[in-house]
Amino acid sequence: MNRVLLDQGLAPNTAALLRAAGWDALHVTEIGLDRAPDEEILRCAREQRRTCVTLDHDFHAHLALARSDEPSVVLLRVEGLDSVQQTAVIRRVWEVCGEAIQSGAAISADRRSVRVRRLPLT
Repeated sequence: MNRVLLDQGLAPNTAALLRAAGWDALHVTEIGLDRAPDEEILRCAREQRRTCVTLDHDFHAHLALARSDEPSVVLLRVEGLDSVQQTAVIRRVWEVCGEAIQSGAAISADRRSVRVRRLPLT
């Protein structure tokens, strides 16, 4: 099962749509982390064994600085999408590189491409 923690920039309804598709998805607003610093969100994702999905470029930088090998982080490099479109992009990322996500990766994805970097980042 795909376990994800969606960051603040993503629509809360995206978590509901992913759950309807059988995912174990949470949005930071559902667990009181909507105003939490990035490091706290990453810690929560790591402790709950979830992949963090974000629009925030800083998450990859935090992984690199900490030389962390978890959690996986998926950076969506697309803004202005509604929850249905966000859900479709997230599902596509897992179709393309779900195995890499399971083993620890920093993913960057836009509408055309997906870039995978294994953790820890150097």
